Formats: sequence, structure tokens, C-alpha cells
Amino acid sequence: MPQHPPDRSRILTEQRNPRSANLHTMSVEECVALIAAEDRQVIAAIDAARPSISRFIADVEPGFLKGGRLVYVGAGTSGRLGVLDASECPPTFCVPPDRVIGLIAGGDGALRKSSEGREDDPRGAQQELDVLNLGPDDAVLGIAAGGTTPYVIGAIEYVKQQGARTHGSPITGLLTCTPLRRTERSAEPHSPGNENVGTASDAGRVERVSHAVDHLIVLETGPEVVTGSTRMKAGSATKMALNMISTTLMVRSGKVYENLMVDVRASNEKLRDRAARIIATLTGLSREESFALLERGGLQVKPAVVMHELRVDFDQALRILEKENGNLGGALRHKAG
Repeated sequence: MPQHPPDRSRILTEQRNPRSANLHTMSVEECVALIAAEDRQVIAAIDAARPSISRFIADVEPGFLKGGRLVYVGAGTSGRLGVLDASECPPTFCVPPDRVIGLIAGGDGALRKSSEGREDDPRGAQQELDVLNLGPDDAVLGIAAGGTTPYVIGAIEYVKQQGARTHGSPITGLLTCTPLRRTERSAEPHSPGNENVGTASDAGRVERVSHAVDHLIVLETGPEVVTGSTRMKAGSATKMALNMISTTLMVRSGKVYENLMVDVRASNEKLRDRAARIIATLTGLSREESFALLERGGLQVKPAVVMHELRVDFDQALRILEKENGNLGGALRHKAG
């Protein structure tokens, strides 16, 4: 008899949404109105998860400030969102691409072409994780809308096991869009209220990880408009949570001054314009003067602003910033008077 896949019908994101039961009969306007109404649950889910998101960031911050890395692990939509957030950090905050890393089941090819079968392998991320040689200053966040993806669950298990054997475990987190309470330790796989598991073996793996993981972030977005299509509400909520995590870590790292991306990499016309406008905002210089200062500052906002405000040359500005660990606010405190 062929082996059947685990029954995931009790997972919240796999259940039918009664409000969209007649979706196929709706007009364009009705479809748009329904999707917009359902998307309001995304904001509510994020708001409810703020404490757990904040705890994860606060735990990751000390290691990240020492040069640690944040690694996202996901499959399908969840994996693509992790890679997307990671890939936006270098141009936005001028950090090396190995500070925030996205691992996706099936590799980079899965970004454009679905590789669903790869997500069933709980050992699928092990080789990439081995290459990273993770330590206690690093953090790994598994992303799985339904909370059961073997690629993700297996990666977290592996990280915990390797950390226990070597030089210390990275901080671990699991971000999911279905209820996965730590209080369900004693629940039977198919008991009422334990919606997040399928078979007993599937439940065992998920249960072990939900208890072993350092941080559990639940974004309870409810059933999707199209049943099981977690690219919708679950995907939107996941993107918002990842934005919060990476942006807050970058702010805490001194990559933002006031609300300005002062570490922006001025690598094209749009970003050179933005960099010059940031300089103008912080210095009061004209647009032309700001562009000239940006050029003298090596197309970098921070040295340019320090050069103007402290009346120093480029090399001096770099030394001052280095002394302040790249923090513009700290560098500007060197200003006389």
C-alpha cells in the first residue's frame, strides 16, 4: 500500500474560509472587497504578535551587534519572502550580504520556479547550514506558514543539535501562521484545539521543535480566501514581520539616523538622489552643494555629513566613524560646542 502524506486538514491555514465559499460566483468588485476585508486580519495578527516579535529581536540584538548573522530558512512563499528580505538589506543598509541570509528549499532556482518536492526533505538545509558554521552570536529563524514544513523543522532541529555539540547554539525562532502553542505539549495529535498537526510522527517532530526553539512567533491570520493559498494573508503577515525584524536590528545597529537610511548605498540615480537629499536634510545645504559633498564623501552619506558638521576631511571623518562603530549620532557628538 502506498505511503500517504500526513493529513494536514486540521492546520488552520489549510482550512476553508466560510466567507469565501462562493468565491467562484463573485464579481470583480466583490472579489476585491472580500480580499481587502480579509487582509485586515493581517494587521490584527501582527499586532497580537508584537510581544513575541520584540522578544526575538531583543534576544538577537546583542549577537548581531557583535557581527552575528540572521539566517532565514523557508520553503515556497515563506522561503521567497526570507530571501527577499535578506536581499534588500545590503542596498538599504550597506551591510555585507552575509549578515542577513535567506535559505530556500530548492536553492536560488526555486525563487522563480517552484520546487515543492524539496520542502519535504528535513535534511535539505544541512549542507548550507554547515557551510555557514553558525555560532552563538548568530540567529536562525524558520519560516513555515503551516508550521510543519519538514525542510524548516529539520533545519531548526539540526541547528540545535549541532550547537549542542560544538561551540554553542545560535538563537532559534519559528515564525508560523497557525496556532502552535507550547502549552500543547501533552495534546494528542488529533485532539480538539490541536489544529496544527497531522499524523503522530508529524506531530512529534513539530512538537519537539516548538518546545526546543527559543522563540515562537505566531501570526494567526486564519483560513485563506483561496483555501491553502498562504501566499495571501499568511504571506503578507510574514513579510510585515520580517520587515520589523530586519529593520529594527538595522536601526539598533546604527544604520538609521533619525528616520533616514544614512547607510544607503548610492549605486544608481535614484539612490544618489536620495543620498543627496538626506545630506541636505541633515546639513541644510542646497541640492547642488549636497551632491558635491556626496562626491567628496565617496558617495557615502555618513562621512559626508561628518565632514561638513565637524569640518574635517574624508579620512578624518572615516576615523571618527570607526571610533563610534559607524554610528552617525555618536560621531556628531564630537562636534565642538
